[in-house]
Amino acid sequence: MAQQQDTFLYALSSNNAWAGYKAHQNPQFFPKLASGQTPQILWLGCSDSRCPETTILGLQPGDVFVHRNIANIISPTDINTSAVIEYAVAHLKVKHVVLCGHTMCGGAAAALGDSRVGGVLDTWLTPLKAIRYANADELKSIGDDKKRTQRIAELNVEAGVKVLMANWTIQEAIHDRGLEVHGCLFDIASGRIKDLGFGTKGSFGGSDDVVRGNHAQLVFRGGNASMAAK
Repeated sequence: MAQQQDTFLYALSSNNAWAGYKAHQNPQFFPKLASGQTPQILWLGCSDSRCPETTILGLQPGDVFVHRNIANIISPTDINTSAVIEYAVAHLKVKHVVLCGHTMCGGAAAALGDSRVGGVLDTWLTPLKAIRYANADELKSIGDDKKRTQRIAELNVEAGVKVLMANWTIQEAIHDRGLEVHGCLFDIASGRIKDLGFGTKGSFGGSDDVVRGNHAQLVFRGGNASMAAK
């Protein structure tokens, strides 16, 4: 208990230092944040602590609207996910919807196993189990456990993007204002995000797509991303 309390107190202290640094670096940073948000990206990802979207994208608070859950599962009947999508797309008018899985995913590994995880987690992982059974021959042909886990994570992203593309709010935004949907995989071992080629363009676009943050801009070019200071 004492160790957990120390960790929390350290986090509070770290937050205080971070807030002080940001305010010193840019006195208008927090007043601007408090005035409202205009994110260009809706990020749908996994709750894994190693996948903090704003950090791995090299962006800032206010740049990314976020929804995360165990194994980044997109279910059409999940009202939580649906509400986030509707608010981000219909009200905030984001330009990009990014569904991102990752390597070393515990949910993906659990879906490949034959043992119960326990509790509500087994119910939640049912869509991943279904993906496993639908692709049983391919997955069984992969001898390496890590590669097999990565492959089902990729298949999960593909399935999720199909659900997103069938979402009425997303369909309207694609038709009316060119909303883009992307399916990606974050490689924890390298820190790189890989475009899997699922979504509206099959990649991050043939031309340059620019997401402008508060202090930098992220440029998607030919399936790769690069940062540029503002």
